[in-house]
Amino acid sequence: MKRVILGGGDVEVSGICLGTMTFGNQTSPAEGHAQIDRALDAGITFLDTAEMYPVNPVRRETIGLTETIVGNWLARGGKRDRVEIATKITGPSQMVRDGAPYDGAIVAAAIDGSLKRLQTDRIDLYQLHWPVRGSYAFRQNWTYDPSKQSKGQTLDHMADVLGALSDAQKAGKIRAVGLSNESAWGLTRWCDVADRLDAPRMATIQNEYSLLHRLYDTDGAEAAVNEDVTLLSYSPLAAGLLSGKYSDGALPEGSRAAVDKASGGLGNLGGRRTPQAVAATEAYRKLAADHGWDAIHMAIAWQLTRPFKVVPIIGATRINQLDHLIAGLGKPLPDDLRKALDRLHKQHPLPY
Repeated sequence: MKRVILGGGDVEVSGICLGTMTFGNQTSPAEGHAQIDRALDAGITFLDTAEMYPVNPVRRETIGLTETIVGNWLARGGKRDRVEIATKITGPSQMVRDGAPYDGAIVAAAIDGSLKRLQTDRIDLYQLHWPVRGSYAFRQNWTYDPSKQSKGQTLDHMADVLGALSDAQKAGKIRAVGLSNESAWGLTRWCDVADRLDAPRMATIQNEYSLLHRLYDTDGAEAAVNEDVTLLSYSPLAAGLLSGKYSDGALPEGSRAAVDKASGGLGNLGGRRTPQAVAATEAYRKLAADHGWDAIHMAIAWQLTRPFKVVPIIGATRINQLDHLIAGLGKPLPDDLRKALDRLHKQHPLPY
């Protein structure tokens, strides 16, 4: 497994990350532990979690459960030095702290809470899950309105939070810091304020990125390249769309869409399951088949061809799904298939 240095720092991780957001909901603790073991056997040492997990749906009563499950694995196995742990503080849009925005004091307390649940003395990458000022992630781009933002308040907030992150880093509680669901402007401002304060610079940005969702390709990628920030791409299979499991209107039992619908949701994968996205998915799957590729393996391999630093976050509710993902790792994407993917993207731009 290829190793990657996150940003311009000194935290080295595997080139593929295992996401754990379903541990404690769709994925049982025992199954989650088995997935970590299987990933580790395949050379995947980088684990991503968050204080708000599990998801689908997020419930107040399960906040922190995924970190606890990961922490129990760490405590039982004595393998802390073999893995890199990333977690996140929840932003104001989620059901933590009654939706209150985080500041420096809250960040400091949240770090201690995550350390306790993870049963470890350090977090390798600590991320800010959502910007306090708002975000266009998760289909909010269609109606995004930044006009109410105050640049002065935003910069003061960044300085306050970076002060807490700096203290935590000096205390050995965290090694590197990162962002999530952030914009190009936000990324550069976080870096600027960090430079001014001699505080930790953002090493990563965890944003959605897949063949079906390429908002990052322009401004985000440019900012990250120039600031030496690594993309941690979540939903590289577009929440399962690219797997083909939802083809022909199917709604497999236990799938993310089925669980969401059973919980009172729309079952549309957070706005991803649109007619345009279904059509694009079928086009990508046909292209993969025409080239003798599995569509899932193609989607992950394509990410590793991008002209910027990226670590895809793969996730699975069942271990057989993880086994299938692992089976395709390390297979280089042929140049003719990469070019065909670029052409297909022009035919199906931003399908959700």
